[in-house]
Amino acid sequence: MTGQDPQDRARAGLEARRRVPPEAHAALPTADRPGPVHILSEQNTTRVPELIEIRHTRMSASPFTFYRGAAAVMADDLARTPVSGIDVRLCGDAHLANFGMFASPERALLFDINDFDESYPGPWEWDLKRLVASLVVAGRDNEFSTKQTRAVVVAAVRRYRDAMDSFAGIGNLALWYARVDLEGVDGLFGDRLDPRMRKRMVKTTEKARRRDHHRALDKLTEVVDGHRRIVSDAPLIVPVSELAQGLDRREIEDSVADILDGYAGSLREDHRRLIGSYTFVDMARKVVGVGSVGTRCWIVLLRGRDDDDPLFLQVKEAQESVLAKHLDAGRKPYDNEGQRVVTGQQIMQAASDIFLGWHRVLGLDGRARDFYVRQLHDWKGSANVDTLAPDGMRMYGELCAWTLARAHARSGDRLAISGYLGEDDAFPQALAEFAHSYADLNEQDYTRFSDAVASGSLAGELGGEA
Repeated sequence: MTGQDPQDRARAGLEARRRVPPEAHAALPTADRPGPVHILSEQNTTRVPELIEIRHTRMSASPFTFYRGAAAVMADDLARTPVSGIDVRLCGDAHLANFGMFASPERALLFDINDFDESYPGPWEWDLKRLVASLVVAGRDNEFSTKQTRAVVVAAVRRYRDAMDSFAGIGNLALWYARVDLEGVDGLFGDRLDPRMRKRMVKTTEKARRRDHHRALDKLTEVVDGHRRIVSDAPLIVPVSELAQGLDRREIEDSVADILDGYAGSLREDHRRLIGSYTFVDMARKVVGVGSVGTRCWIVLLRGRDDDDPLFLQVKEAQESVLAKHLDAGRKPYDNEGQRVVTGQQIMQAASDIFLGWHRVLGLDGRARDFYVRQLHDWKGSANVDTLAPDGMRMYGELCAWTLARAHARSGDRLAISGYLGEDDAFPQALAEFAHSYADLNEQDYTRFSDAVASGSLAGELGGEA
């Protein structure tokens, strides 16, 4: 890509547009579709059995929570749709709840994509379709009209198109340094942010800044017999001492120390030295999210200079991306699934956690599994999607779309994508059709899934690993 003339790269996009017209993206083929119950029951076979019911309960709460947990279902559907042939590094699960705020290493509060469990190389359209369909699903949950949800989607896709055009016109370094902080939000929306929206944005950012390691320490731990320990709240939080019965404290600490040493090998040397200055305090299994429920996720409390210098790490299992079987026919681009997640995050985010790394771990059950590691709380915050009015959802959708365009521009041919999108409304209107069709399909899937959970037929197909 870098050796090609910019005009040739733009022409490649125009040629792709002639082969696959933008209007074609309105299509949603459903012939021979396996359906949600089959796909989700297959996922359950690799998850912790006692946590699967929690996953089902969370996904059954609404069509939007179902959508959040059904990335594998949509991956199967997207594999049937037309594509331009231009690949990028995908988030793989780019619904609007997987964007949010976090602290950069320079302690600036940034807005970016914040979930990369399904990250994989693939067609840029897949991420955008996942995003716009989520806008319609969430909008319907908020009782928006069809006209309102269509306006939200068209505005988001236009923002993606215009952002990609802008990125196509700047240099590589300027693109790499592009990011959205609080001032950047003002720059994107200007006078459209009325006093009420600004007040809500300030409140959200203040809340995010309070979500740090000290708050986690107060919320998740207590002192027992003079030692700091993570509080049990089974089955959502279960300390390792309860799971590893038969092992004494020294055996647990030695085992975790070996894991942290192995993980540290994936970090830069200066960050390796930093993590090496902390000592292990306690560890617990923690249920997180919606779609991730049932995968193995741990929180690890470390001690720095003293008891007032805590560090919480999240150690999260990385299974094969739901996109993999649809894109590479079994060819794995990475030996470690944790490395796949971390690499995707580092490519797509404007700035990434300094503790972001990966490791393969031998579990308590003797099975080797891949994990990635990041800070548990570092000024993390997100919008309350279920309280957004149509104007707020429209701006939030645009913000997510701009961010997604920047992430795709970093890894793919931004000139070719911009050439494909053009300057007209053909692609935004096509994706509005797709998004509404997919929201209809999602509602049908949600009903089928909820009925299967209620009847116990989905549970009957389980057989997960410990």
